[in-house]
Amino acid sequence: MATSIRLDKDTEDRLDRLAEHTGRTKAYYLREIITRGLDDIEDYYLAEATEERIRKGEERILNLEEVERDLDLED
Repeated sequence: MATSIRLDKDTEDRLDRLAEHTGRTKAYYLREIITRGLDDIEDYYLAEATEERIRKGEERILNLEEVERDLDLED
């Protein structure tokens, strides 16, 4: 899928220098940045959504003792 984005000059210059110094393409690094960054962004927004459900009382938090009891791991 072809996608285009606009980068500010400083960011594009950094990307150009990186590509030039390493012999890889800018597209390679953009794919890397998106792939790695997407993992972080997904983690962040999923955690944020969970935190909101907890705040609203829609999801509960278990302490260690409750987890051990529920999983029959008590000594």
